[in-house]
Amino acid sequence: MDRNEPGASTGPEHGRDPDPDAPADPDTAAGPDARAGTDRTARAPRGGGRAAAPLASFAYTAADEEKRRGVRRMKITATGLLLLVALVYTLATWAENAGVDGWPSYVAAAAEAGMVGALADWFAVTALFRRPLGLPIPHTAIIPTKKDQLGASLGSFVGENFLSADVVRGRIHALGIGGRVGAWLAQPQHADRVTAELATALRGALTVLRDADVQAIVGEAITRRADAVEVGPGLGKMLEKVVADGGHRRVVDLVCVRAHDWLVLHGDAVMDAVEGGAPGWTPRFVDKRVGERVYKELLRFVTEMRDMPGHPARASIDTFLADFAADLQTDRDTRERVERLKSEILGRREVQDVIASAWSSVRTMIITAAEDERSELRLRARASLMSLGARLATDERLQDKLEGWLEDAAAYVVTTYRTEITSLISDTVAGWDADQTSKKIEAHIGRDLQFIRINGTVVGALAGLAIHTVSRALGG
Repeated sequence: MDRNEPGASTGPEHGRDPDPDAPADPDTAAGPDARAGTDRTARAPRGGGRAAAPLASFAYTAADEEKRRGVRRMKITATGLLLLVALVYTLATWAENAGVDGWPSYVAAAAEAGMVGALADWFAVTALFRRPLGLPIPHTAIIPTKKDQLGASLGSFVGENFLSADVVRGRIHALGIGGRVGAWLAQPQHADRVTAELATALRGALTVLRDADVQAIVGEAITRRADAVEVGPGLGKMLEKVVADGGHRRVVDLVCVRAHDWLVLHGDAVMDAVEGGAPGWTPRFVDKRVGERVYKELLRFVTEMRDMPGHPARASIDTFLADFAADLQTDRDTRERVERLKSEILGRREVQDVIASAWSSVRTMIITAAEDERSELRLRARASLMSLGARLATDERLQDKLEGWLEDAAAYVVTTYRTEITSLISDTVAGWDADQTSKKIEAHIGRDLQFIRINGTVVGALAGLAIHTVSRALGG
């Protein structure tokens, strides 16, 4: 009988590992909870260099423990079958030695072959996870000793068979993402959900950003851009077009109307100003008459400008603006003056404060709009998403374009970062504790492996019976 078979140990649940096929596990003494919190340090990378960061070992959950109990039950079943055929072999051999003819030899042959098959399959299954009987037999304890090579092989396999540009392109094309996304987005409830998620993401991003940093960046960008671009020629072209189209006339009309209304309301102030500026030696009545005359002429002039579109003064304004527009584009002295004025304006602290505060206003406006479900921003975003979804659902050219972008992006990622992705697999496996890895894998596939032992016992017995029968038939 095999010392390492399950059922040979009657230790308590939290004492030594009740699984006789596994070597003693020091973590087991503290129970599953302690094992779940065990941390191991990944081994240092080959060739020296900095050691890898500590990696957490496997955490054994309640489901894992249930699977391990299932493995133990199957081990007991397989071992029980081995003991059964051993007992049958013993009884059949005893019967044959006692002189019973016929069936004992056949039963003994079948039982003997069944034991051989059971032991051979026990050795093969056990050799995957540990050294049978603790003996240093070559090519045993494959998973603990070959864990790193298995991880590297798994990474290479994934890289060659899954991280291929052709495979990724074919898979994305077969999914028909464009049509599916379009049909999904075209539904109002889905568009509402995406809009809400985008609004949440936008609020989060704006909350994380520091106002002082953004204000500094915005202010610097605007100032740098304004300094780098000469504004004179652009202003000149714009003014030239405004004058040519007569757009300035409305401004002149407005100024004339406001000037006339102001003069009507403040006639006394105008006359007082004229009188106050007269020489001290002139009589007061003369100053008053001059003030009244100046006021009347000024009011008449403004009234005529307001009421006469063809007034000479209006023509003079047109000529002045046209000449100034030309100077802004061609006259070097005028352009230099405009640039100096621009620099002086941008350099003023008040202007910089206005530029910096623009971000706060924009940020507040965006956050308010994002939080309001009925805001114009969210309504337009929702309508745009639904429109895009409707187009995607029906427009094959747009579907092909979207899927082409996705295929190109995915192909670029897998071809550019294939090594990093596969190394993530191999490095992660290398960081696992060998014993814990072996026990975890055994918990998940060990139950099926025990069926190999059962099948080996049954198939071995049938094969032994067949060989013995043929041998007897041939006169052996």
